[in-house]
Amino acid sequence: MADMKTFRLLVNTPDRVFYNDDVTMVELVTSEGEIGVYAEHIPLTSVLVPCVMSIHTDGDIKKAAVHGGIIEILKDKVTVLAEVAEWPDEIDVNRANEAKQRAERRLASKDSNIDTVRAEAALKRSLARLNAAR
Repeated sequence: MADMKTFRLLVNTPDRVFYNDDVTMVELVTSEGEIGVYAEHIPLTSVLVPCVMSIHTDGDIKKAAVHGGIIEILKDKVTVLAEVAEWPDEIDVNRANEAKQRAERRLASKDSNIDTVRAEAALKRSLARLNAAR
């Protein structure tokens, strides 16, 4: 793996620089589907959805929960502007499970006053957290 090309990955959230280092690959989910990015990828800008981001660095894989945002891909740099990004040790698994259950109950209810878009978004965020924490 040491001979693989690298690129700079910068992940910013509103309150911190979450990640800033060279990587061999990053995997995310955009509004168009799953994407894996290597060095010298074609330029692209896309909207991120809540997902697990996998950061590959010379044989190691770090996982993090990302709660949507924007990704800009250039040949030698990828910038992620995320609403929220969390490492697995920052995730409260019990709280994420409770949020998942609340969202599932809302979606299963027949109440016409339920904001289904908001409940679906909450479910996606909780699933991203739970999958990253595994």
